[in-house]
Amino acid sequence: MDRRSFLAAAAATFVLPAPATTSSRTLARDPFTLGIASGDPSTDGFVLWTRLALDPLGANGRGAMPSRDVEVDWQLSTDERFGKILRSGTATARWKDAHSVHVELDGLEPGREYFYRFRAEGRLSPTGRTRTAPSGATQPLAFAVAACAHYEHGFYTAYRRLAEQEPDLVLFLGDYLYEYGPSGYTALAGRVRTHTPGKCATLADYRLRHAQYKSDADLQRAHAVAPWLVSFDDHELENNWAGPVSSTGAPAFAHRRASAFRAYYENMPLRRASLQGAVLRVNRRVTWGTLARFHLLDTRQFRDDQACLDGVRAGCDERLSERRTLLGGDQWRWLSEGLRASTTQWNLLGQQILMMQRDYKRGPGREVNLDAWDGYAAERHRLLELMSTTSNPVVLTGDAHMHHAASLKLDFDDPDSPVIAPELVASSIASDGDGYRDKVWIEEGLAENPHISYIDQRRGYIMARLNSTELSAEFRTLEYISRRGAPAKTTHRVTVPVSAP
Repeated sequence: MDRRSFLAAAAATFVLPAPATTSSRTLARDPFTLGIASGDPSTDGFVLWTRLALDPLGANGRGAMPSRDVEVDWQLSTDERFGKILRSGTATARWKDAHSVHVELDGLEPGREYFYRFRAEGRLSPTGRTRTAPSGATQPLAFAVAACAHYEHGFYTAYRRLAEQEPDLVLFLGDYLYEYGPSGYTALAGRVRTHTPGKCATLADYRLRHAQYKSDADLQRAHAVAPWLVSFDDHELENNWAGPVSSTGAPAFAHRRASAFRAYYENMPLRRASLQGAVLRVNRRVTWGTLARFHLLDTRQFRDDQACLDGVRAGCDERLSERRTLLGGDQWRWLSEGLRASTTQWNLLGQQILMMQRDYKRGPGREVNLDAWDGYAAERHRLLELMSTTSNPVVLTGDAHMHHAASLKLDFDDPDSPVIAPELVASSIASDGDGYRDKVWIEEGLAENPHISYIDQRRGYIMARLNSTELSAEFRTLEYISRRGAPAKTTHRVTVPVSAP
């Protein structure tokens, strides 16, 4: 039996010793219907997550759980058979937190693989695999980059294929779920599955939508195979929201945003420190020994409203203003200080929207997406100047529903302008379904944007391998997701050599 089969069967094969707590209560059904997860690895720990739900689609987003707190035991081992329990304890899945559990561990060995599981009132969870970040000199790192997983648009086969590659780390760069009601955003290939009723607006709505997405077995596999670094984009709240501004003028938007943030935290392997009042902090750093530092950005929560009423437009001078910010002052200072102070060989910026200049107009003239970095061109230029002094920067991006490989330049219109960094954009896990544009559209896009070397609108993810001499990225694609079982194949490769010191 290989590791993947073993982990799937582990819960049925092994029995936990006596629980840390005793209770005469027993849940009527399996409460681990939303799976388990880990995230935010440090050199001595990580977060373990689960959320109890007897019925993922139970009323009011509470998973048909009893209206009481539930004690949850957890265990950690260095072997998948749990022959020796390294650490164990008990956490409380609180009713007020939708019975979510976040266990933050520290004091572990760096660069080590671990296995974990939970038990609640006689019911045992599946087994998950995770790891701590290394310290000092490190072995090569294998990591996946994914984004954009609209549930209605197709099955999550891409998550399954990602899990089969057993990465050391997964970066998820936004649009983990979509807030639309049924058929609120129609894919090119139509609707394969159906959202829970109504557009998300309340805490109960967001909890229910998270539960629907989390109930997918392929997504659960991807979470169980490796720690995740997660960040949100717009659809976890509302399409194209900007800071305190609703893109639709929705009433009581601050309350709605707080509800979406709370549900996001409850359903993700995030540290408690990420919840800071009305702010959900997802910009953070993870250092992988001397090899790499991941700088995760928040390109949504602190930005100015989009210029010229948003959209893909031509002739918008407002987007060029020096005063416009996408990151906000505090995050800009955090990022600039972190890049300047970094001593790792590689610096990887994980963020949500296209950083490259992207002209969508065929022929003369230019049309750009004002929700992306093109709508904040002056701050992009300042960031690229900063990155030019940084050791081996690489930008990793989601949002576009298309694979891209591009070169970031201080002057995108000058063929001789030096390349500051590559930008690698992951296509969607499911958003936009099977449908993709014809080859002529892609060829014209490449001709209009010579700094872009590859575009592919098939669904998929990026599988990257990093070592002291190069970054190798495979763009993985699936031909269909409207039915299950599609194989994934590598349709493009990019190799980035380390630059001379």
